[in-house]
Amino acid sequence: MPVSKAVIEDVDDLVQLINSAYRGEASKKGWTTEADLLQGELRTDAPMLADIIAKPQAVILKYTNDEGTITGSVFLEKQERGLYLGMLSVSPLQQATGVGKQLMKAAEQYAKEKWCSFIFMNVISIRHELIKWYERLGYQETGETKPVVVDPRFGVPTQPLEFVIMEKKM
Repeated sequence: MPVSKAVIEDVDDLVQLINSAYRGEASKKGWTTEADLLQGELRTDAPMLADIIAKPQAVILKYTNDEGTITGSVFLEKQERGLYLGMLSVSPLQQATGVGKQLMKAAEQYAKEKWCSFIFMNVISIRHELIKWYERLGYQETGETKPVVVDPRFGVPTQPLEFVIMEKKM
């Protein structure tokens, strides 16, 4: 199976993948870019990902192609509410090829293995195409919103932004 748990040795490749999927000119080759919403080149960095990999309740699943290149990833963390899903990332050149759907299926399987009855996520409210994609996978908006916390290291909003919370019952 091309989906497996990331290890500390994957951090540099994951940083490159995630940043290319969300920020900068490279991200504009795909449909998941946030480059027009948040200025800056970084969505994450190596210390952040190393901290995630070290967390006992968290995991990053990676999708590796036939050549051994990581072309997708997703962050999962078991929390009181259920399994939090974040940073779903697919290489801009591999988007719309099924990699994201495979990672979502793997995340749902992981949730079941961890006895989580819900998967939930934060999605920027004006990312309508992304919200519709998650809805097609069975996720629904909960009606909850929360502010986007600004960390200048990882982008400065070009307009006011908030998250909608989406979830799916397992």
